[in-house]
Amino acid sequence: MSKLTFCIQQEIMKWNGWGYSDSRFFFNKKGQAEFTGRRYRLSGLIIPGLKDWFESTFGASLQHKTPATVSPILNSSAVQPPTLNEAFVEELKSTGIPLSHDAEDRVFRAHGHCLHEIFALREGKFGRVPDMVVWPNCHNDVVKIVELACKHNVCLIPYGGGTSVSSALECPPEETRSIVSLDTSQMNRILWIDEKNLTAHVEAGIVGQDLERLLNESGYCTGHEPDSMEFSSLGGWVATRASGMKKNVYGNIEDLVVHVKMVTPQGVIEKSCQGPRMSTGPDVHHFIMGSEGTLGVVTEVTMKIRPMPEYQKYGSVVFPNFEQGVACLREVARQRCAPASIRLMDNEQFKFGHALKPQVSSIFTSFLDGLKKFYITKFKGFDPNRLCVATLLFEGDREKVLQHEKQVYDIAAKFGGLAAGEDNGQRGYMLTFVIAYLRDLGMDYYVIGESFETSVPWDRVLDICRNVKARIIRECKDKGVQFSPLSTCRVTQTYDAGACVYFYFAFNYRGLSDPVHVYEQVEHAAREEILANGGSLSHHHGVGKLRKEWMRDTISKVGMGMLKSVKDYVDPNNIFGNRNLL
Repeated sequence: MSKLTFCIQQEIMKWNGWGYSDSRFFFNKKGQAEFTGRRYRLSGLIIPGLKDWFESTFGASLQHKTPATVSPILNSSAVQPPTLNEAFVEELKSTGIPLSHDAEDRVFRAHGHCLHEIFALREGKFGRVPDMVVWPNCHNDVVKIVELACKHNVCLIPYGGGTSVSSALECPPEETRSIVSLDTSQMNRILWIDEKNLTAHVEAGIVGQDLERLLNESGYCTGHEPDSMEFSSLGGWVATRASGMKKNVYGNIEDLVVHVKMVTPQGVIEKSCQGPRMSTGPDVHHFIMGSEGTLGVVTEVTMKIRPMPEYQKYGSVVFPNFEQGVACLREVARQRCAPASIRLMDNEQFKFGHALKPQVSSIFTSFLDGLKKFYITKFKGFDPNRLCVATLLFEGDREKVLQHEKQVYDIAAKFGGLAAGEDNGQRGYMLTFVIAYLRDLGMDYYVIGESFETSVPWDRVLDICRNVKARIIRECKDKGVQFSPLSTCRVTQTYDAGACVYFYFAFNYRGLSDPVHVYEQVEHAAREEILANGGSLSHHHGVGKLRKEWMRDTISKVGMGMLKSVKDYVDPNNIFGNRNLL
């Protein structure tokens, strides 16, 4: 097997951190933060405010660097040797489907991006990892692999982009069979585009940025843009019921999918036609969407596509406080006039946004300097420690966008909101893809953190934001965290009946003997608080193994029985044995 052919993504990605190997934050000798590489608007720029924000927020110091255990090269000898099912391997070789049991290939596909997974990798600690990796090239290859796995009782774990934050990719330590990671990355083609029906039939291993780029070449888009779209795959979106930041215009994954093909141990499941809607009993697509690799492998998907928008415009609004901001988002949802994206950051996130302002770039304007000027004129009376910001993105026909923009800004004005410019809006969205890189920087200086999300009815949004942030602070104190944590949130998506809320928390773990355990206790308490306040178990990250203890309470005992009966019929021998959900 040629590494060049099958591991392009692996060669340019970090094996023990987020994203591309050439892209990372670091503090230079002057103590200024820089972002390396050339892939992002922030790449190659100096970020002078990050050090002060970082040190004051976390009580951290650039003098206190974590011991240098992080190695750019994986130590293969620390990885358990593979447990191979020789009969399975021999038969698979005869099909010509590429396979590998190299330690590097196996470790790369043994994890997602939960804090505990990355923390362990940085320390060179490896638990159970897949024994082998296979790279099917098409639907028929997947059929062959699944048939052989059933014949030889081998455990399969599908792998897409590897961006899971629910422990979904972790190998169950109790699994005694040979575990095979089924990597869909070579199934990355658009098979056809139907311009009359505005649909595209696509292989499920394609990653989001490639799907959009290829569709754009033909003048189309899906508009599905999760924050992970650089790396996450179409099959992963279907398997986790994903959501994108522009869902107000384009819909969530369940709104975009027209047809799905999935290979299961019982055979292939798919509908007989590409009709836009059917009344044929419970929708089998809803057994597939959200199944998280427990029933089979999604191989091909027909999706709705749209002509690329002719006009795109960013915007931002500053509100005197978070309560007014939420009230504005509620009214926008009530009037059903939400732009493609509308996201409301609390005050802590707003300050964090300043800290990421680069030194020199014509694209960016200084939010902080701008604010100082605004205080004198427009923003008199706004408390800099209470105000919050909504970032906006409008898409569509130019005339409609401008009308739409006026409607949204008029609503914002009724809630004390003041327009704060296109630059701030654009900057907010550009930062979306670089924020994930900050966790690796934090871990270099004893700071660990994570984000998690929920969906909640409108009348509980303020309660859940306040109570969960307070619970995080309280739990950190009770668990012996010696420094004040960062506990912050933003409202990222709006619906008729509620909203998606994202929480971010991080803390300085100096003085703790087992920081990951403390972190997990705090996160567990935060999830309990979310559920107690009427929030959902997950809006779009999924359940995996991380949140499955709450599944029964979430969907009821009968609901669990229904899911289990589907699993027992489709996969009676637990070939798809990642043990997510159930």
